[in-house]
Amino acid sequence: QVQLVESGGGLVQAGGSLRLSCAASGGTLSMAWFRQGPGKEREFVAVITSSGGSTYYTDSVKGRFTISRDNAKNTVYLEMNSLKPEDTAVYYCAARWGVGFGVRRSDYRYWGQGTQVTVSS
Repeated sequence: QVQLVESGGGLVQAGGSLRLSCAASGGTLSMAWFRQGPGKEREFVAVITSSGGSTYYTDSVKGRFTISRDNAKNTVYLEMNSLKPEDTAVYYCAARWGVGFGVRRSDYRYWGQGTQVTVSS
């Protein structure tokens, strides 16, 4: 059984930084971060393959966010820099078996409970 537990959210001023963590149990899977802002659909943010060899980002976070993983700790990270108020959302960790990238909610079977990120202007 795969379980995901996120941590690291909080309140930060615009221009600041946060690092989210997602601890996974049950295997080494392809992992992604999604987010859901107030009144918005849940959207893809970033993905990393099970080996950590490849990553992919949505355009709005390229150059500001970095996804990485430590397979020895079974943990995936999302380093978020130059945060903007529009980054305010609940951030969810997601996981899937298999190769390649998934950028749709339906690509992922396993989800964490979410962690709130609030960026003040």
